[in-house]
Parts: sequence; structure tokens; C-alpha cells
Amino acid sequence: MSTEHVLDDRPDAHTHARIRGMANKVPEVTVYFWIIKVLTTGMGETASDYLGHLLGPIPAVGLGTLAFLGSLVLQFAVRRYVAWIYWTAIVMVSVFGTMAADVLHVGLHVPYTLSTPLFLAALAAVFALWYASERTLSIHSISTRRREAFYWAAVLATFALGTAAGDLSATIGLGYLGSVALYAVAISVPAVAHRGGLLGPVVAFWSAYVITRPLGASIADWMALPHRRGGLDWGLGPVTLSWTVAILGFVAYLAVSRRDVGSDSAAV
Repeated sequence: MSTEHVLDDRPDAHTHARIRGMANKVPEVTVYFWIIKVLTTGMGETASDYLGHLLGPIPAVGLGTLAFLGSLVLQFAVRRYVAWIYWTAIVMVSVFGTMAADVLHVGLHVPYTLSTPLFLAALAAVFALWYASERTLSIHSISTRRREAFYWAAVLATFALGTAAGDLSATIGLGYLGSVALYAVAISVPAVAHRGGLLGPVVAFWSAYVITRPLGASIADWMALPHRRGGLDWGLGPVTLSWTVAILGFVAYLAVSRRDVGSDSAAV
């Protein structure tokens, strides 16, 4: 394992031989993957809140839903991993996942203490169905339409779960900065356990993947929200814009360098 591959879960050669329908549709798990993932979680959090304040809740949810569905249609239309298409879909899932969690809490008055375990159960159900169907949860085997559908269902569930969990920790006394510290420590646990041989790569990957959501969202909320709510008061709009610029920079670098493209995708 190279120093850039963190919590990798690439399948063996036998698995590759059975799934040649199309190139793998997700990027290699490098340090850039995790940086962009955290950036998208924070940007999705503040963008959702900003659109809600700017347009109103109902128009914002409608616009977010259309953008989410459109990005997934484009992602499913291509037959290989394309950096800007994939990460656009992730951003839109982040925005939509935030809205889904917020609709439950704000619109339907479902407390975070209830929505968090509900989203956890939904994610567990997706994983159970995925494994029962495909006998693997490896993100390096996303080379059939069915596996791709399971993958994006899991991604959406992780974003909704992470949003609810992050808001839960922030509202039970930790605040946003305290939540940042909590999830920064939490995300190191699967990485250390995996490197120590105590946790398999697939479980370690998905554990870290879930934690990136409340980590990134807590950082962005801490930067954007007013002082009375424990934030730096930089504003939802400026934080959304700055994180978007950072995402564009990293994705552009990957699109040019192809540092996140595996050998199977590169050959297509």
C-alpha cells in the first residue's frame, strides 16, 4: 500500500475478473479523495442553508432535488470515472442529504436523537442489501449498474446520517468547535485500526466515510455561523464560495494529473 492510499479496499484479481462490464466508476482512495470529500461535506452543509435563506425552504429543496437527480443521471450515463462528473454528483448528494436531514428536523419536527438512528438503520439496510446481492461492499468493484446504484444509495445515506449526527452533537452541548474536535479524533480511529490490522479495509473505509460528513459540516458551520451560535460569523455565502473554489482547484488538479485513476480505468 502506497503512502497516498488510505483505507483502500481494492478487490483481488479474481473479483476483477468477474466484473469487466465497464471501468470502475469511482476514484482511487488517495489523500486527495479524503480532502475533497471533507470539502464537499462542508460546502454542501453551508450551500443548503444559504439556499434555504435565499430562496426559501420549498424552492431550495426543489432546486436541490433537481440538481441532485441531474448529477446522478450524468454520472450513470458515463461508463468510466470522470473526475468532474463524479465530484459534481458528490456535491449535489451533499446538498440534498443536508436538505433531507433538515426537512425531517425543521419541517417534520423529528429530533436529531431520532433521525440519527433512523438514518443509521437506513444505511445498514443499504449495506445489507448490497452485500446480499453482490457479496462485496468494495468501492473498487463499482463496475456494474446495480453496484453503482447500491453505491450511490449508500453515499446518500451516509450524508444524511452524518448531517443528523453532526447537528446532534452540536446541539447537546459540544457546539460546532467541540464537534470538530470530536469527529477529528473519531475519524482517526478506523485509520489507526486498519493500519494496525484490527479492522478490514472495507469496514474501515465506510466508517471513515461516514465520519467525514459531520467533520466537514461542523468545520463549515463553525466558520459560517454567527458568534451567538458559537461560530466565527464569516457568513454562509462566503464560506460556501471559498470551499467551492477549493473543491474546483483539487478536482481540476486530479482531472489533469489523473492521480486518482486506477489502472483499469486508465486503460479504457
